Amino acid sequence: MKGSLVRGATTDDARLLHTVKPLRRTIFNRVFAAIYAPAILTLLYYHAKTLIFSATLVSFSATLALLFSDLVLAFMWVTTQTFRICPVYRKQFPENVEKILKRSDFPALDVFVCTADPYKEPPIGVVNTALAVLAYDYPAEKISVYVSDDGGSALTLFAFMEAAKFATHWLPFCKKNNILERSPEAYFGSNHPCTSESEKIKMIYESMKVKVEHVLERGTVGDQYITSDQEREAFNKWSSNFTRQDHPAVIQVLLDASKDKDVDGYLMPNLIYISREKNKSSPHHFKAGALNALLRVSGSMTNAPIVLALDCDFRSNDPRTPLRVLCYLCDPATPPDLAFVQFPQLFQGINKSDIYNAEYKRLFQINMLGFDGVSGPNYIGTGCFFRRRSFFGCPTSLISPEIPELAPDYVVDKPIQSQSILSLAHRVASCDYENQTSWGSKMGLRYGSLVEDYYTGFRLHCEGWKSVFCNPERPAFFGDVPTSLIDALNQQKRWAVGLLEVAFSKYSPATYGVRRMGPLMGLGYAQVAFWPIWSIPITTYAFLPQLALLNKVYIFPKVSEPWFFLYAFLFLGAYGQDYIDFILAGGSVQRWWSDQRFWIARGLTSYFFGSIEFFLGCLGISASGFTVTSKAVDAEQSKRYDQGIFEFGVHSPMFVSLTSAAIINLIAFSQGLVEVFRGNNLEGLFVQMLISGFAVVNSLPIYEAIALRNDSGKMPIKTTITATLLAGAVYAASSFIFM
Repeated sequence: MKGSLVRGATTDDARLLHTVKPLRRTIFNRVFAAIYAPAILTLLYYHAKTLIFSATLVSFSATLALLFSDLVLAFMWVTTQTFRICPVYRKQFPENVEKILKRSDFPALDVFVCTADPYKEPPIGVVNTALAVLAYDYPAEKISVYVSDDGGSALTLFAFMEAAKFATHWLPFCKKNNILERSPEAYFGSNHPCTSESEKIKMIYESMKVKVEHVLERGTVGDQYITSDQEREAFNKWSSNFTRQDHPAVIQVLLDASKDKDVDGYLMPNLIYISREKNKSSPHHFKAGALNALLRVSGSMTNAPIVLALDCDFRSNDPRTPLRVLCYLCDPATPPDLAFVQFPQLFQGINKSDIYNAEYKRLFQINMLGFDGVSGPNYIGTGCFFRRRSFFGCPTSLISPEIPELAPDYVVDKPIQSQSILSLAHRVASCDYENQTSWGSKMGLRYGSLVEDYYTGFRLHCEGWKSVFCNPERPAFFGDVPTSLIDALNQQKRWAVGLLEVAFSKYSPATYGVRRMGPLMGLGYAQVAFWPIWSIPITTYAFLPQLALLNKVYIFPKVSEPWFFLYAFLFLGAYGQDYIDFILAGGSVQRWWSDQRFWIARGLTSYFFGSIEFFLGCLGISASGFTVTSKAVDAEQSKRYDQGIFEFGVHSPMFVSLTSAAIINLIAFSQGLVEVFRGNNLEGLFVQMLISGFAVVNSLPIYEAIALRNDSGKMPIKTTITATLLAGAVYAASSFIFM
């Protein structure tokens, strides 16, 4: 979709809603690909020739391993080119929306916020996310915020009861003062104007925050925190359901747009708390199941045509964001097959070097521009505005839900607190409601993968839906980043398992996706789905050249041979283009270095162990689970993160593999230097020493954590000993093989 309100209109047109233009680097990308592709084919020819004429079993095995690894690299390079063929940039003009559409005619908006664990996802953070969208610069009566508490926690319920009271002060304060940062935590933590009114609101907020944090620390809600008999009676009634492990659905309207008013006498948006029914005998489908329950509950209560899905730590940074969405969804020139508008995931609190690559610039920004030039970006789990209609079949064929009240065009004509509405909402939130229905297969979020966002976006595109990437100068949303290395790696491991579930399913993007969407979109989705196979070449190049060097076996061309220059071109070309992409996307040299270093680390840890977990699961040996990434912050850990110091601290098999690779590379590089000092010819050693040296430089934080640190984030002794023994065992085995 590349239109605007008036086709052929210029940017001076007062009624223009959006524009799109190709990026300037497109021609360079295509020319470079035409040069780089023959070089890859030449390398594969070199491997094949070497393999055929191998004189020994060792030479044959080493060449075969390199050939297979380079085939994987070639496949990933080809799929990556889909993002470089026709990237585009879009611009919106939200100031023009009200020139073509009255505010009273704005479509209603349902917002979904999901949380699952009050200790890993502190309620005060979830409250800030909800308050920021409640305060959108949008007609209050059009906004309904649904909070899904999959942890079924009385602590979260209490936090939102307090938030509802604070909202009556916060919303009018934001609108009167035209505040941009409408998350209270972000606003009061910024350099905001200090007035008597702002100080009063800050005191109210701090009072609420202290209450919520005290309750979380105690693990229970005492009577002293509930100020009225009516509130105490209501809270006890709702929270009594949470005392059972298998609890019924809890749905409570905390703010009602038809009657609840703020301190200035204006109506408030709707705020609804939901904890769906839980039962051990029924599958819950994790976040996808929670979102489908929200789709049904919201459909029965408000049924807004636009749905915003947000992670609990993903706070709004621009109150006019919905107007940017209307630039597309309310543009008469927009085709009816537009399913969603996706905003990038951007993060606050990232340290200067982004040591854990929390920014994911390629995934959340660079690749999105490339997707947007074809059929649109994939859904990335948060910051996404959907047409509700897109969850009910392809653009040309509506799949009618099992009851008419859930149809996307159904008009709710009763108050949300009426008995019939609440009764229906409880019914569709029950754990057995989806039995014998199309939910999760043809309707709603799709089941079958731990990465429900990627899989759902993929299936929607396969059905013929389109999407748009909206990346304004002022970020629409900001999220939180993990400040612990193990949290970052565990999150990536979960993604790896989920992506492989899609890659090796009957809906594989490499086959099904290419047939349904065409080669560009299909291969683009395949590039992401097969991410975990990066572990094959990364692991191969992290161990094979080094072990061969230790055994004085040279497996790469000499510097004086022409084939060496092929290797040099491929290496420098790949890294050089990646560097250019990163810098042009607003990155820094330091963060690019962290990005490539963490890519290697993921290959040896998250991707490697995620692949093992997936294939063992296929054999029925183990099953994938879902672990919530912690958003709780430890003060000392946070301080080290801000200083750019890696956080190890706990023993993990992933740290063992990472440390073993670091040890072997250090020993191999040292052995190479010894050989050079002994007068041996550097020509044969050079490539293997270069790879080992490159790995050593990338491993400096590991060596520091082993030998130079005494804080609680250092490498555990158990991990160091285990990794050393493993490295010794691998070297001993290689000595036997290379004999």
